[in-house]
Amino acid sequence: MKFEHNEGPQALHGSAEHVGRSWWLGLSAFLLILVAWEVLARCSGWSVQIFPDPLTVVLSLLELIGNGTLLKHTVASLFRVTSGFYLAVLLGVPLGILLGRIWMIWAFLNPVIQFLRPISPLAWIPLAMLWFGIGDPPAIFLIFLASFFPMVVSTTIAVHNINPIYFQVAANFNFSRKEILARVIFPAIIPEVVTALRLTVTIAWLVVVAAEMIAVRSGLGYLILDARNALRMDYVMDGMIVIGLIGLVLDYMMKRLGNIESASWGAKAH
Repeated sequence: MKFEHNEGPQALHGSAEHVGRSWWLGLSAFLLILVAWEVLARCSGWSVQIFPDPLTVVLSLLELIGNGTLLKHTVASLFRVTSGFYLAVLLGVPLGILLGRIWMIWAFLNPVIQFLRPISPLAWIPLAMLWFGIGDPPAIFLIFLASFFPMVVSTTIAVHNINPIYFQVAANFNFSRKEILARVIFPAIIPEVVTALRLTVTIAWLVVVAAEMIAVRSGLGYLILDARNALRMDYVMDGMIVIGLIGLVLDYMMKRLGNIESASWGAKAH
C-alpha cells in the first residue's frame, strides 16, 4: 500500500517561486506595520511611556538581551510550553487513535471529552494553584489541558476519515496491528495531526503567557506583567515581539516536522 505524491521539476520550480513570493509579501506586511507604528507614535501625541516608538522598543530589547533578562524569561517559558505540549501529544495522539478505531472506547470517553473540552484552561487556574502550588507545575498543567483536548479530537477525526477500503486491504493481507499503524493509520493521519500540532502549539503559547501572569515569577508572561506594573511599555512590547517570533519559529518547526514525518512514513509504507 502506497501513500505518495510525486511532482515533476516544473511543479517543484513553481512551488519554489511561490514560496519566494510569499516570503517577500510577508516581509512587506511587517514593513508596513513598522511604518504605521512609527507614524502613529509620532502623530498620536502619546508619550513614549504610553506608546513607545519602534527605535525605543528595539533599544530596550537590546538592553534586555544584554543583561540576560530576556534569555532567562524566554527559557522559562519554553520549558513550560515544551513540557506541557509534549505531554499532551504523547497522551493525546494515542488516545485519539484508540477513540477513532475502537467504538466502545469512543462511546465511553467521547462525552467526557466533549464536556471538558470547551472549558477554558484559564478557568482551571484556581484549582491548579491549589493542587500544585506556585511555580512550574501549575503552568505546565494548564498548557497540557490547552493542548490535550485539541490533539485528541483532531486525531480522532483524522482516524475516522481514513478510507475504510485501506483497512479492508490490510485485512486481506493479514496485516498485524503494528503494520496497520505503521502502513495505514500513521501515513493517513499525519497531515491532519501536523495541522493540529501547529494550531495547538499556538494555543499553548497563549496559555503560558496567561499562566505566567498569575502562578509564577518568571517567563515572558511575568515579564510583561512586571513591565506593565513598572509602566515600561517598551518592555511590554519587547515581550510581545519575542512571543510572536518564537511562535513563528515553532510553527515553522512543526511544518518541517510534518514534511519529514510524511516522507518517512511514506517510505516505510512502500
